[in-house]
Amino acid sequence: MSQWWRDRLAQRPWWMNALMLFCAYMAFVHIPLDLFVKPAAHDAEAWFGILLRGRAAKLTEPLHWAIYAAGAYGFWRMRPWMWPWAALYTAQVALGMLIWSLVYVGGLRGWFGGLAALVPLAAITVALWSARDHFERRRASMRERYGEWALITGASAGIGAEFARALAREGMSCVLTARREDRLRTLAADLEQQYQVSTRVVAADLADPAGSERLLDAVKDLQIDVFINNAGFGYAGRFDKQEAGRLRDLVQVNCVAPVVLASRLLPGMRARGRGAMIITGSIAGRQPLPRHAIYAASKAFDLLFGEALWAELRGTGVDVLVLEPGPTESEFREVAGETRGAGEPAANVVSLAFAALGQQPSVISGWFNWLRASTARVAPRSVLTLVAEQVILEQTPPEMQ
Repeated sequence: MSQWWRDRLAQRPWWMNALMLFCAYMAFVHIPLDLFVKPAAHDAEAWFGILLRGRAAKLTEPLHWAIYAAGAYGFWRMRPWMWPWAALYTAQVALGMLIWSLVYVGGLRGWFGGLAALVPLAAITVALWSARDHFERRRASMRERYGEWALITGASAGIGAEFARALAREGMSCVLTARREDRLRTLAADLEQQYQVSTRVVAADLADPAGSERLLDAVKDLQIDVFINNAGFGYAGRFDKQEAGRLRDLVQVNCVAPVVLASRLLPGMRARGRGAMIITGSIAGRQPLPRHAIYAASKAFDLLFGEALWAELRGTGVDVLVLEPGPTESEFREVAGETRGAGEPAANVVSLAFAALGQQPSVISGWFNWLRASTARVAPRSVLTLVAEQVILEQTPPEMQ
């Protein structure tokens, strides 16, 4: 744990770490105490140098909290939007301190007090304004980071096909595997022509227990540096109306196949000291999902499996990430037997995965999906399950309800 903390702090200069900790203190200690404990009659907040008291001050505290929470998160993840926002906000605080001191203290003492606050805050403003490169560091390509060959399961459509395009765009040769060989060959030809990379097509059905072994045999002559475990499917409907054989296939593809493939591919990456594995999970794995019970359970398995591997492989040069999209533009709903629904572009989901890889154990695509997943952590699970049942019920064909 201490090494992980040191690694996180090493991602930014010491003075940024100090600002991050200050933002965290304000967001999680100082402002909550002001908002929920301090009586309104004793409350005071300064905005642009103007002092607000009582109820007016209390009403501004949620915004104050949001600013410092954003600052803590932005420093922690070193988000590009922190430039120039952090510098501009600090400049506003610096000017506000000067105005406050002149208006409410006044005289020579006000000038001295205002300048004493202005000078260090102005120095921080200049440092943040000059730190653009820290927030907009160029991400090395996947090939530069990990090597030449990537293996993508479920590559014939949706997120898997977009992963293949994105990896080829970054110079990686791709092993494409799924059941539909014709689609794979069309995609492979497109990647070779457009990005001048090598490809290999392996038609394999991972629902067959022998499918993983056939796939591994087909790539044993290659050094697989990136493994994208994207194959998976859902099955909507009331559990007692679902076919046992298809449920078995779902568990085999969503749970067993990634374990088997990872157990054979990750040791080589660890021995070489670099590599990556991305597991496509789902926000469905964050809570029980009636009428998608086995799918949600399988994605909960993927989440816990991937996050545990992230911890085991930390510091070895092998990065592991669980990608948790919500509804996405793909064939998922059609295959699952759902009746409706649009989704987020697959390209956005893949781009987020590449940005998060090596930075965190899992990532949820989309702020609304993140909000739903966060609610699942604190709300009673029984209530969430009943609400989820009504949502999924609307998407389930009548004969499967």
